[in-house]
Amino acid sequence: MTVPLDRHYSVELQVSAERVSQVRRIVAAHLRHWSLDLHVRPVCRALDELLTNVHRHVGDGNTCVLELRWTGRHVTVSVADNSARMPRLLPAGGGLSRVMALSDSWGTCRTTDGKVVWFTRYAEAPRPAGLLPYAPLSGVRTARHVPLAALV
Repeated sequence: MTVPLDRHYSVELQVSAERVSQVRRIVAAHLRHWSLDLHVRPVCRALDELLTNVHRHVGDGNTCVLELRWTGRHVTVSVADNSARMPRLLPAGGGLSRVMALSDSWGTCRTTDGKVVWFTRYAEAPRPAGLLPYAPLSGVRTARHVPLAALV
């Protein structure tokens, strides 16, 4: 299997509860298309947190930009919005705590227009299982050829 050097999906959207579930299905389809089926659930759960945070803290009328990128080794998901309010890690177990638990790394960064929140997961390309050569069993004797006439 040839590993792609870079796969990318980006969309600008107005965040709403309905749009979050739609974008989750689109991202899941991309991950499956890239043969990353094992990562669909954790990536989509962490993405839900990022988009829900935009919906709750930035508001319905604002837009954000979602980027999904797979390099052949890592999946990176980032959500950029136009709010200067930086997210906080709360000890309650939701929000960014959930993103942290579902990812290998995560972070935030201020931009000129607001901020970006991102996370990564290690996601190496699946390797096809080839046929393994088998060695003859040691100590096992093979059957001798016996003529049919000798059996009658």
